[in-house]
Amino acid sequence: MAKKTIEDIDLKDKKVLVRVDFNVPLKDGVIGDDTRIKAALPTIQYVIDHDGKAILFSHLGRVKTEEDKAGKSLAPVAKRLGELLGKEVTFVPETRGAELEAAIANMKDGDVLVFENTRFEDVDGKKESKNDPELGKYWASLGDVFVNDAFGTAHRAHASNVGIASTGIPTVAGFLMEKEIKFIGEAVEDPKRPMIAILGGAKVSDKIGVIKNLIPKADKIMIGGGMTYTFYAAKGMKIGKSLVETDKIDLAKELIAEAGDKLVLPIDNVCAAEFSNDVPTETIEGEIEGDVMALDIGPASVALFAETLAGAKTVVWNGPMGVFEMSNFANGTIGVCEAIANLEGATTIIGGGDSAAAAEQLGFADKFTHISTGGGASLELLEGKTLPGLAAINDK
Repeated sequence: MAKKTIEDIDLKDKKVLVRVDFNVPLKDGVIGDDTRIKAALPTIQYVIDHDGKAILFSHLGRVKTEEDKAGKSLAPVAKRLGELLGKEVTFVPETRGAELEAAIANMKDGDVLVFENTRFEDVDGKKESKNDPELGKYWASLGDVFVNDAFGTAHRAHASNVGIASTGIPTVAGFLMEKEIKFIGEAVEDPKRPMIAILGGAKVSDKIGVIKNLIPKADKIMIGGGMTYTFYAAKGMKIGKSLVETDKIDLAKELIAEAGDKLVLPIDNVCAAEFSNDVPTETIEGEIEGDVMALDIGPASVALFAETLAGAKTVVWNGPMGVFEMSNFANGTIGVCEAIANLEGATTIIGGGDSAAAAEQLGFADKFTHISTGGGASLELLEGKTLPGLAAINDK
């Protein structure tokens, strides 16, 4: 997947449009977590250092009505960005028009400007989300080159990524996008072996495409989380009151047959009578009898997974092993996270979402080679799908 990057293009004196992912948690104008802003800094700093004019834009939340705009302005993000860069950042509270055009015309080399939430264009007919060609063309007209650094939206064809790129403006990947392509793309297409995938989360239906795509590519696929019990049911095992997708049991049977001994399922589970942290738990090996539900994988499963991981050279982890938000059912996720984090000489990748949150909370984030910034986008990349935002970037 050889795509042109920001280093393949001359930025001097250029108006550089940069699609960033500033979709941060924001409440009452206060940013809850600025990780995504920090993740965009290398690309922004590169534009500044190479005498380009950085024109930044992003979506923030979902906007369908005028009322939805309240509390979703990028103004607090622009302020925080200025603090992180240690320089003034101009904020324009518009997505188009004379004020924005004048502000861009007044920019000097090395200046940084942020314009308003691209989703504000969705109020009048979803122009951003439905990739309105006129809007893409307008935004492209504001710059000389386009840098797409928003991997989190690469699986969507919006005006602010695909729309701009399809006008013919030179389009390259930023550093964050380049990193995602490198790590997740290579893990799937050309992994160092043994390659092991660990897939968790509640539903098989969310991960079918990933499992199918990885069966021929991975050496082992370990399954945890709520989707385990659909596989148990497919093997004719009792599952008590555990979560199950009855309409996916036949499909699970097919995946079991196709994967053979590549598929590794938990051998014990932490169970409780109800979905609560305040009820007694019991660890059950094998089949789950009685009126209880499995809410985490057990210690023997963690040991089995750790043993299976030994010697792995590429590991991709997506999805928790249990209801890790509740302390009684967090040990499976903690154990697997630790086992991956302590591997030596392996490329270890977290495919965004809950697993990334778990690694952050547990203090293991810096022990992973790469933590993806895009949950949905990384899943689709693991499924082997073509991401429109990625496809729109110029090839080398």
